[in-house]
Amino acid sequence: MRATDFLTVAAEGGVIGDGRTGANLALGVGLFGLATGWLALSRAAGRSGIGNARTAGKSALTVGLVAIALAALHLATSSGGPGTGNGMVGAIAAIPLGLIAMDLGRRALARSRRTERSADSVESELGAGGR
Repeated sequence: MRATDFLTVAAEGGVIGDGRTGANLALGVGLFGLATGWLALSRAAGRSGIGNARTAGKSALTVGLVAIALAALHLATSSGGPGTGNGMVGAIAAIPLGLIAMDLGRRALARSRRTERSADSVESELGAGGR
């Protein structure tokens, strides 16, 4: 099964379930991306010493993008409008969750780069001052 086939089946609700399954999947992925982005940002700020902030930031960007793609695909393939039981409102709600997850991941990457540069400059000053 190709990736596009998998995403289409997931957005349409899969083989079992109702029309809301794809939207619920997009919402779940968006919430997971939001949590990942928040943890990445706290790691970059130094509030959590577990894990790598850059890897978590990249993960939040990727998961947020997947949530947006699933939600857009569900919106494109669902029939009817809001209130028909096809999960359109859930898919619409998943898009901002994915965008927020991507923004948190971007902020975590930027903050981790800043702290890396400042740590490198401190090391170079200590190295030059010690001679």
